[in-house]
Order: sequence, then C-alpha cells, then structure tokens
Amino acid sequence: MFSLKGKTAVITGGGSGIGRGIAKVFAAQGADVKIVELNQDAGLAVCKEIIEAGGSASVHGCDVSKQADVVSLFNSIAKIDILVNNAGIAHVGRADTTSEADMDRIYNVNVKGAYNCLFAAIPLMKKNGGGVILNLASIVAIVGVADRFAYSMSKGAIYAMTLSVAKDYLADNIRCNSISPARVHTPFVDGFIAKNYPGQEKEMFEKLSKTQPVGRMATPEDIAAIALYLCADESSFVTGNDYPIDGGFIKLNS
Repeated sequence: MFSLKGKTAVITGGGSGIGRGIAKVFAAQGADVKIVELNQDAGLAVCKEIIEAGGSASVHGCDVSKQADVVSLFNSIAKIDILVNNAGIAHVGRADTTSEADMDRIYNVNVKGAYNCLFAAIPLMKKNGGGVILNLASIVAIVGVADRFAYSMSKGAIYAMTLSVAKDYLADNIRCNSISPARVHTPFVDGFIAKNYPGQEKEMFEKLSKTQPVGRMATPEDIAAIALYLCADESSFVTGNDYPIDGGFIKLNS
C-alpha cells in the first residue's frame, strides 16, 4: 500500500524539518523526489541521504516568491504528479508590533510562494491528466495563538486556497488537501528556543512540548505519514480537507 512508484513529487522547502521528512518518506515509497530549496546545500544533503538509501532525488535551487523562476523550473520538470507546498518562514509578533517589511516577507514566501507553485504546477497536472496537491497550513489557521499575527494570516490563506483549488479542479482530476500541524520538533524550534531563552533550553522545550495534550511535539515523520496517505492513490476519495495533526491541541486543551 501507499506506493508512489512512477510518480514525480515536487517538495518545496525539502531541505529541512517537515519537508525533509516528507521527501525521505516519499522517496522510500518509490517517488522521484524533486526538492525545491532556497538553501541548496541543505537540499543536497537530503538528496544524498535519499540516494544512499536507494531512492531517487534531485535538488533545484529556487526562490518560490519569484513566479518566473518557479514557472521556468516546473516547466523543466514537466511531469509533476504530486506537489507539496511546504516552504515557509515563521514570525513572532502582534498586529501592532509587526513591521511592514516583516508582513511583506511572510506574505511573499508563505502565501505568494504557495500561489506561485500552484500557478506553475496546475497547468502541468491538467496536461498530464491530474495530480495531487498538499499544502502545509497550521493550527494557527484554525485557533487563535498569541503573538503569531503575520504567520497566522499566511496559514489562514493556505487553508482557504486549499478549499478553492480543490473545488476548481475537480473535473481535472486534481485533488488538494492541507495538513495543519501543531508544534513540530525541527531545527527551527531548537534555534528559536536557543535564541529567545538562553540557558533555559531544556525547561522551555518541555513547556512547549506539554502544550500538546499528548505531552510531546510532533516529529517530521508524524507529518510525513499523513502526507504519504494524502498523496497516495489510497486517498483518491479525499479532497478539500484539512487535517490537524496536533496531538489533541485544538479539541482537547482546556
């Protein structure tokens, strides 16, 4: 089950964190993985891991916020069966503490970047008879989380775009879903804690872990498992849905 053999999967931001986890799992299931990554060194490291494990992968340097570059890259790949819109950046701040420059930066990468990939991939999928799109949203698209104004805006847009794309391309055999993770233990989390809570890393990690009712953060592999299901043929009846992979955060917190 869940074989991706013969399929080409484009994964943006596949050089670290959730994207790395998804890239490795998809390659293990037989996909030819195309990692689209601004940090090419990170992408190359993941490709090396995949190839050494017997999989197929390549890295493609690209800034997803630049539409012409994305279109050119995707057209060169030509056959795209799966698109995972994972590339994104975070921001801490409220409406009155978020600068215009930071708001633009979050929008350009998280929202416009995802749109650019949709704009480039959908015509290719239509030409090839269909495909699957998976967008990485967040629980902040669904619930209010303090000090995440710009980030919440961007992930709310991802949530809404998922529904729109799923509706618009039903007749083209293109499915579109999203995943909304709670906290995921990635290098970003470790860096955030080290920067903002020096000397308190262990205590803060435990505190943030316990905000999920199950008592821990997700791993990239937790997210990759549901991503595999949503991009495999076994989920052919599933489109226009969001999946909160949140350790009970949304419904079990009190």
